[in-house]
Amino acid sequence: MTTALVTGGTAGIGAAFARALAERGHDLILVARDAERLASAAAELGERYGVAVETLRADLAVDSDVAAVADRLADAERPVDILVNNAGYGLHVKLLDDDLAAHRRAIDVMCLAVLALGGAAGRAMRARGHGLIINVASLAAYISQGAYSPIKAWVLAYSEGLANELHGSGVQVTVVNPGWVRTEFHERAGIKTSSIPDFIWVESDRVARETLADADKKRVISVPTKRWKLQKALARHAPRSAIRWASRMLSRSRQ
Repeated sequence: MTTALVTGGTAGIGAAFARALAERGHDLILVARDAERLASAAAELGERYGVAVETLRADLAVDSDVAAVADRLADAERPVDILVNNAGYGLHVKLLDDDLAAHRRAIDVMCLAVLALGGAAGRAMRARGHGLIINVASLAAYISQGAYSPIKAWVLAYSEGLANELHGSGVQVTVVNPGWVRTEFHERAGIKTSSIPDFIWVESDRVARETLADADKKRVISVPTKRWKLQKALARHAPRSAIRWASRMLSRSRQ
């Protein structure tokens, strides 16, 4: 039986990955901040899929908590075969804000923790000759929207670099860049979504399934659904001035 560790595994895309992995028969380690939600998710997944579910309560903005999760990933006696670096949240702050606390926390959770956990998992998996690391970025990485785009652009670039370092080791690295996904993500961040048409939204379970399918095919970059693949292609090849204009329009629509 193989084991998968999912950060932010009690809600949204993380919970969808937990379900998809459990459906494939993997035991789980769920990492999140809320102990009650962890216990509830563990009980539900264990009963529904018949897998073992371990929980780790951790705030990935806290160095000691990140170290505890990294130690679990590095434990050779209890190997972790799959890491899903999913923990994150919407960042609805301005780059010009003079209070950097929100920026520091976001970088801690969505960059430094990803780096630490990806490194711990990558070293352990390389030593065993197999494993899978999935990092959750965003199509925001391809545009220029506030503080969130730079963070997710870092996750995208980091994942490609990690894939290069682990090339030929038997360890697969896949970074997923979802578009608009139906989760509590936007509500928690105070982001207005009333102007977003229904056909644009993607269900979180579909994101998880398509990402895992891409990882099975050894793809480093995954963009779930054809419509968002098209958007990525446009963002990659359109003039940067056009991307900046579109990003400004999108930011105004969400205020």
